Amino acid sequence: MSPVRELTVDLFSTVDGWLRGRDSPAYFGYDGPELQSWIDEQVAHPHVMLMGANTYRAMAEIVAGGGDPRSGRMDELPKVVFSKSLRPPLSWHNTSLVAEDAAVAVPAMKNEPGDPLRVIGSLALTRSLFRLGLVDRLRLIVFPQVLGESGVERMLVGVPDVNLRLVSADVLDERLVLLDYRLDPSATAPR
Repeated sequence: MSPVRELTVDLFSTVDGWLRGRDSPAYFGYDGPELQSWIDEQVAHPHVMLMGANTYRAMAEIVAGGGDPRSGRMDELPKVVFSKSLRPPLSWHNTSLVAEDAAVAVPAMKNEPGDPLRVIGSLALTRSLFRLGLVDRLRLIVFPQVLGESGVERMLVGVPDVNLRLVSADVLDERLVLLDYRLDPSATAPR
């Protein structure tokens, strides 16, 4: 029996749990060499990117513009877009469109041999995957900012209670905190 492919969700968040703000620049304005190095490392590892239609549109536009130094590698990576609104052919190279519900498609993908699965952004898809119990790992980069009034999307609203086991914690650029968690369904929350 082959092992199940790991599914990792990567999220960037403010201290108060917002994934973006109304007027926030990229990386909440806290870009730095160690953050960029971490992103480069993640893109370099073989994986299959899973995303929803909105993330696909945004990422495809960035890569098509060629302004991102990772564009070539991003183009090479296999990508799967879950959408009932997009129509083939998709413009971004090496991208498959799946109209089937993620509840059916992702468990099948996890049981197929291949590279690990990774979700970046794609909040609706991420929430669905948490509700379905399909996420194995959550990597969260916390930015030193509070967007109490200008925050737009809260992180994991609407997902069931989940216990996490901290695998590692690192500081990037002396201000960002990278938290790497494994989901731990056997653990009970401390009282």
